[in-house]
Amino acid sequence: MNTWQRIALAIIIIGAINWGLVGLFQFDLVASIFGGVSPLPPRIIYALVGLSGLYCITLLFKPNEEMVKERKVEPIS
Repeated sequence: MNTWQRIALAIIIIGAINWGLVGLFQFDLVASIFGGVSPLPPRIIYALVGLSGLYCITLLFKPNEEMVKERKVEPIS
């Protein structure tokens, strides 16, 4: 997993925690931290979470590194 995928995954985890709080307690953490006078900062955060989710779709189609290593093992001759 490269650096961009790790960053995107971390953003998705933050978004998932936020949605969990919204679903369980009706508390929007992102809006309470970045909200205030302007609705622009929370919208940027929500957009980053959405874009990160789209980017991480590529992880579904990435081959498992452990399986690739197992296939590259040379047979004993």
